[in-house]
Amino acid sequence: MQPLFRRFTCAIALAITAATPAFALETVKFMAPGSVGGGYDQTARDLGKALIEAKTAKAVTFENKGGAGGTLGLAQFANSTKGDPNALLVVGAIMVAGIEQNKPQITLKDVTPIARLFTEYNVIAVRKESEFKTLEDLLKVFKDKPSSITWGGGSKGSVDHIGIADLASKMDIPVNKVNYVAFAGGGEVVAQVLGGQIKVITGGYAELGQYIKNGQFRVLAIGAPERVEGIDAPTLKEKGYDVIIGNWRGVYGAANLTPEQRKEVTDAVVAAAKSSVWQDNVKTNAWSPSILTGDEFGKFVDEEHVRLHGMLVKVGLL
Repeated sequence: MQPLFRRFTCAIALAITAATPAFALETVKFMAPGSVGGGYDQTARDLGKALIEAKTAKAVTFENKGGAGGTLGLAQFANSTKGDPNALLVVGAIMVAGIEQNKPQITLKDVTPIARLFTEYNVIAVRKESEFKTLEDLLKVFKDKPSSITWGGGSKGSVDHIGIADLASKMDIPVNKVNYVAFAGGGEVVAQVLGGQIKVITGGYAELGQYIKNGQFRVLAIGAPERVEGIDAPTLKEKGYDVIIGNWRGVYGAANLTPEQRKEVTDAVVAAAKSSVWQDNVKTNAWSPSILTGDEFGKFVDEEHVRLHGMLVKVGLL
């Protein structure tokens, strides 16, 4: 009877072990290369929650290091995490533009591409007290007196900046007449727009959504190829301007990962992107999912360097 009992106890132990989730990652250390509350930070925190829910990470921590279009955070991440499979850096088109402008010693070639996650299209919005009720109202004044319109958004050369410069060029407005005020963080520009110091704000819906929903901001247009569900605004294209303003975001891992480590990290991130908490955030933030992993993601980023370099030259920012 005793051997049978031992076998039965062993079987229970095996069953319990099998039921316990195998965490691919330990404590994931996120680097968000921008200010708290900004787009990089929000992506990191949402993905962190998703990794926990998907049971592919035991815990998460966050560090913020803004400046130079995200390249300062990139340099710190690359130098401090080599070979660490538990380190993730949030990246995006703004960082690629920052690399093209600042020519830093450390670039995305020095870290490991893991996955692109989504694309977020910019809205153009004004505070509720603004004289501009429609996009036509705004662009009429912008055309007649370009420098009278102060545009607020992300860092110089960011997707926000490039997008407004591109819109100006489509309207035959000289780029040097565009009165664009660059901010390092989302909170600061929001405060300036709400206070009336900046007339128009451009940025991703996720950062501005709460102010739009509670009526503090009125959306005049969105820079998407077609209307986005949940955002009551026309596209620039349907108003006659062939301009798309959007920023993709994804994550890179540390340098010197083994193929096995890279696969584990990628699988963990992809599993997190399927979790309900991540899907809820995709809907809330009006993100357009665009998962791309591994070397294909790396190739896409290489192509983005070429595209954004051309755009920076075209709009006179490089």
